[in-house]
Amino acid sequence: MPLTAVDLWSPHHGLSLAMAIVTAFLLGVVHGVTPDEHTWPITFSYAIGSFSARKGMRSALSFSLSFTLQRALLSEIAYLGLLQVADNATWNAVIYLVVGLVMVVAAFYVLRLRCAFHLHLWPPSIGGCHRPRHADTAEWAGRTPTPAMAAVHGFLAGWGLGAFALIMATVLAPAMPSAALGWVPGAAFGLGTTAVLAGAGAAIGALIRHQRLPAHLAEQVAQEGAGWTLLVGGALFAAAGAAALVAPALLTAGIRTGIHVHNLDRIGVGTLLVALVVVVAVATIGRTVRRLRRCTPGSRGRRRRHR
Repeated sequence: MPLTAVDLWSPHHGLSLAMAIVTAFLLGVVHGVTPDEHTWPITFSYAIGSFSARKGMRSALSFSLSFTLQRALLSEIAYLGLLQVADNATWNAVIYLVVGLVMVVAAFYVLRLRCAFHLHLWPPSIGGCHRPRHADTAEWAGRTPTPAMAAVHGFLAGWGLGAFALIMATVLAPAMPSAALGWVPGAAFGLGTTAVLAGAGAAIGALIRHQRLPAHLAEQVAQEGAGWTLLVGGALFAAAGAAALVAPALLTAGIRTGIHVHNLDRIGVGTLLVALVVVVAVATIGRTVRRLRRCTPGSRGRRRRHR
């Protein structure tokens, strides 16, 4: 079966079992490679919190394997004809909101932010969040995102019904010969995404580890980067979801690029969210690395000797 015969843009009904599985896996690879708002920002956030290639891969695997489980379940539900979402835009807005809120909760855990909710009429104040006094101690710096947190996020994010999910639900799942195999296209799709995200997570973790900082400082960079990326990214996701509940067309609006690849065919809210999360992550990591190098005794001398 030549790969050139696989149509990843608009697969037709009546695919053979093998063709459906191959198509699902390749669509999963494309889903992992292209800037998808349901994978990139979350994987990026958790992988940043892993200050080694091994831990970065573990975080990405936790996310993507949980995502695979969800997609297998979604595929089986679709095969049984139980997937009926009348308004995909509203449904996706809810997923944005839920995923964003969970990201914020994860950020509070990582950064140990504490919030006091109160109301003062003058001067105007409705509360605020702060770190505890021991925020710069080594014990506090050791708190990073856990694989279990990434797994929860992977399962939640998978319920977004974009182009990939709809192709799987309407074309690939029905191509299975029986309900016993209805889950297979979803699993193949998830494994295709996993193959990409595992490597990406390892690469991001390795980049954090190789900032020429001692292990405990590299861990602090990872924590700061992950925490603030989760916090800002989560706030952006939640805000986009809330806005889309009021105006559902917001999630389907965009600028056509002319590229015949899903996730690259237009620039929309999802693309902007991905870009903003990456910018926040890079800025936070860069700022934290510079601050720690300035505060580390002898760091300037080491850099001169290295040159």
